[in-house]
Amino acid sequence: MCTSLTTCEWKKVFYEKMEVAKPADSWELIIDPNLKPSELAPGWKQYLEQHASGRFHCSWCWHTWQSAHVVILFHMHLDRARRMGSVRMRVYKQLCYECGTARLDESSMLEENIEGLVDNLITSLREQCYDEDGGQYRIHVASRPDSWPHRAEFCEACQEGIVHWKPSEKLLEEEVTTYPSEASKPRAQAGSGYNFLSLRWCLFWASLCLLVVYLQFSFRSPAFF
Repeated sequence: MCTSLTTCEWKKVFYEKMEVAKPADSWELIIDPNLKPSELAPGWKQYLEQHASGRFHCSWCWHTWQSAHVVILFHMHLDRARRMGSVRMRVYKQLCYECGTARLDESSMLEENIEGLVDNLITSLREQCYDEDGGQYRIHVASRPDSWPHRAEFCEACQEGIVHWKPSEKLLEEEVTTYPSEASKPRAQAGSGYNFLSLRWCLFWASLCLLVVYLQFSFRSPAFF
């Protein structure tokens, strides 16, 4: 039984694609929130998706945010004799940085993102469970940029020791140049509308003032015939 719409979508896409990839075998997908990285039973294989794109919704303060660093852990096992396989899956959660609640929130994903992630899973599954050439892995790019730089203290995967996000020095320099005050103002809005002190606005207001003065002068000047 599905516990959420996203879980139902994961299972739907997985079963449809596995029916095409390995029609002779029977595979199941199980959501396991207690799955641990590198803690594998004999015969099990692991695949770790480190940069999935997801959207989070805080169940406490209703704040939403986008992340391109969602971590998904898969454990896979194939019983060749019975032609049956099993995949256990854990989507790591994130904490809301707005309200500071300790409640971890799940991510929701677009169907197109889930399809790409399942393609990557099947590629790894074919390589590790069937000893086949799985082909190219799909590179995932977030449908929109992160609403905030990734913060390890609010990431469940980071807190469990999974190192999946490490910005380059160049990226850090660009962030400091672009957002010089965000380090000291963690809740400031990154793109807060219009800047009324910009050169374009100054020229606009100056032109408007000149127009008002001109009209006033025109109406007050006596007409000469």
